[in-house]
Amino acid sequence: MRATSWAVGIVMLTVIAAGCGTTHQQGADEREYSPPTSIYNILDSTALVYSDPAAGSAVNDNPLRWIGFLLHPIGQAFDYGINRPFYTLASWFPYMSGYTVEDNMVDAQRR
Repeated sequence: MRATSWAVGIVMLTVIAAGCGTTHQQGADEREYSPPTSIYNILDSTALVYSDPAAGSAVNDNPLRWIGFLLHPIGQAFDYGINRPFYTLASWFPYMSGYTVEDNMVDAQRR
């Protein structure tokens, strides 16, 4: 039993020691430098004045994002017109509707 635990320990130590090793490390001459879009911080309020934000954006924007922009007002109308009244109705009869404390917490956190 002791020999088995020693063998397992040696195998584990070998795996841990060899796990971080790599076969190819980049040298200083192989690295490519890609300059940043702007030398200013994104959180800087003057970053838009000193840099071109279009240059840092994706070349082709995802078309589903534009569909989301168009459908957002419909989703808001659905939330205020249908979903929130159902939450209010369910909160009046919690035992019949299954309205829980977690539902109450989520409903209270809405803006």
